[in-house]
Amino acid sequence: MMGGGMMHGFGFGGMGLFGGWIGLIINLAIIIGIVVLVVWVVKRFTSGNVSSGSAAQTPREIVQSRYARGEITRDQYQQILQDLT
Repeated sequence: MMGGGMMHGFGFGGMGLFGGWIGLIINLAIIIGIVVLVVWVVKRFTSGNVSSGSAAQTPREIVQSRYARGEITRDQYQQILQDLT
């Protein structure tokens, strides 16, 4: 008299409390994975926009960093420094 569709205690539904713990662990792993992924994506795409120094740079520091990155020439750098003094 065995029902064809019943698993007789085997599987997640019939494992009682143990099956509930497995489901909880899987759900927590998924949530933690999503949080880690979001944090990684945010750090990856905002790392270039964050200044390495203090939040308020002086004009001289800004010019020096632009010159170091090659955004302005030496002549432009010297002219800007002269204009700032």
